[in-house]
Amino acid sequence: MAGPERLVLAFGDSLYAGYGLARGDSLPDDLQDALRADGINARVVNAGISGDTSAAGRQRLVYTLDNLDRKPDLVLLGLGGNDVLRQIPPAETRANFVAMLDELQKRGIPVVLTGMMVPPNLGPDYAAAFNRIWPDMAKRYDATLDPFILAGVIGNRALMLPDGIHPNAQGVDRIVARLGPVVAGRLRAIEPAG
Repeated sequence: MAGPERLVLAFGDSLYAGYGLARGDSLPDDLQDALRADGINARVVNAGISGDTSAAGRQRLVYTLDNLDRKPDLVLLGLGGNDVLRQIPPAETRANFVAMLDELQKRGIPVVLTGMMVPPNLGPDYAAAFNRIWPDMAKRYDATLDPFILAGVIGNRALMLPDGIHPNAQGVDRIVARLGPVVAGRLRAIEPAG
């Protein structure tokens, strides 16, 4: 590993928290290992809380940022899955993302958004309104977008916990194999935070 430590805040829900996984198998743990293996001196702080909606994330973002030992070089923002499960109106989810991204922009912190997609059984109108949130936010805030965090994992029983909602350790490995290079590329493109 070379260069100054790069602090990455992984701010999200159970998909970041490591729901149902052994200690050390969460997405932030796996991502930190992948970045270090790629030669980046990264410390990934896991600020995932199972069950968090975008509204809950909005409520705790400032507190979380203010209680880090320094400004993060990058924030991974991964919320919205619980909004879908609770069928929260997309306009509310969008407003919460605007508030969070406004705060991160004000602080000059780059963002990687890990998107969520609505299952087809919730209807085309809801899906269309909800699924547009992440591409719209990425464009508006110049954030890097991973369109769907569970791409290539959801629906594959070998990569999911029995609940069919959360990835198992192998599923997390698959996500990080795709997401790690995206995060590494973003870190290499930005100056280290002071």
